[in-house]
Amino acid sequence: MKLPKFISNNTVLKITSLNAIVISIRLVVSVFIQRMLAIAVGESGIASIGQVRNVLAMLTTTSTLGVFSGVVKYVSQFKADQPELSKLFSTVTLFTLVGSVLSSAILFFGASFFSDYLFYNQEYIYVFHLLAVIIPFIAVNRIVNGVISGLSDYKRYAKIELISYLLGAVALVYGLYNSDLKGVIIAIALTPIIQLIVLVFVFGKTLKQYVNFRTLNFSIVYKNKLLAFTLMSFISSFLINYIELDIRFLVTKEININEAGYWTAMTFISKNYMVFATGLFTLYVLPKFANITGKQEFVKEVINIYKTILPIFALGMLLVYLLRNLIIQIIYPEFTGMEPLFKWQLLGDFVRLSSVVLAHQFLAKRLVKSFVITELISLILFFVLSKIFISYYGTEGVVLAHFVRYVIYFVVVIFVIKHYYNNSTLQKE
Repeated sequence: MKLPKFISNNTVLKITSLNAIVISIRLVVSVFIQRMLAIAVGESGIASIGQVRNVLAMLTTTSTLGVFSGVVKYVSQFKADQPELSKLFSTVTLFTLVGSVLSSAILFFGASFFSDYLFYNQEYIYVFHLLAVIIPFIAVNRIVNGVISGLSDYKRYAKIELISYLLGAVALVYGLYNSDLKGVIIAIALTPIIQLIVLVFVFGKTLKQYVNFRTLNFSIVYKNKLLAFTLMSFISSFLINYIELDIRFLVTKEININEAGYWTAMTFISKNYMVFATGLFTLYVLPKFANITGKQEFVKEVINIYKTILPIFALGMLLVYLLRNLIIQIIYPEFTGMEPLFKWQLLGDFVRLSSVVLAHQFLAKRLVKSFVITELISLILFFVLSKIFISYYGTEGVVLAHFVRYVIYFVVVIFVIKHYYNNSTLQKE
């Protein structure tokens, strides 16, 4: 199918439109799956599933020591320089080995503690033993995804995303019907293996062109460069998932586990439509910003991204808000307590999208200090405001904190980027 000319001439729209096809299919499938889960396991089960997903997200960082964005940046910069890529992947191999071994050991021997800490009982020890074995698959999967993103290979990315999701959905449904909640959790834990198999099948031959496995060794030429991304990834991915776990505990303790389930369901919906942006960030924004040197070029590119995607997201989010009761009725029957959460979650996500586009400049230029400061401000605001607002507004206080946090974060990011370019101009003069 040939794309209209106005889309084919705009890379942002090409990636967005292709993502839209994939995400639309995902959303349809997700509606059925989330409905089945809501009916079968209820609010408390949805909360438990949220815990497992947060743990998996944290493991994508610890298993590779957080080098994903570094892989995207340097593959984008050196995709035609094989010797430089060999140095990069030699260091990445060592980082991944260390991260995987440490993560596996901690999970395996701490399974009893984690089961009790996250689920308040010892029933889920097997989950952490299983994850400990699967961690190498999570790590390799993450690195290969970094290569695809660095090459901006959005067509293969879309194909991999769709096939992986559909196979993962089949596994989840099979687990639900055979072992209820335990089967679902096992299916979620096994998803990285499914994703890696699809990656190898779709991208394996191309991967060999850029990663010469024979030349890989344990050199650490890129150690300092990648350690910067380790720090940034730890803060942006690991800490945010840890804070989400903590807020879920807080809602359960201060109100009840059903309310924690409502908030978790709301975040599931949010993550489903925010996936539209995720592909754009990794496939276009980060590689593009990595190769931009001047302020004018950066501003021009940001305006281009904003005017292309913000109206689309604004319209989509407005539709989600207007149809919120229908969405709840279709996806989460009986989860009527979710309805008040939509307004602030959607507003917060829109501001988040606007700010995260700008914040990718920190990753692209390896501005560690700027990234760390702004992310810590964001995370601390979310945690502190959630604790304060829950006392006054209940679960709605968490999504209100989400909105306020990103408004402040957006202002701070603009200020820091302006400061960066002003200093760059002064240094040139």
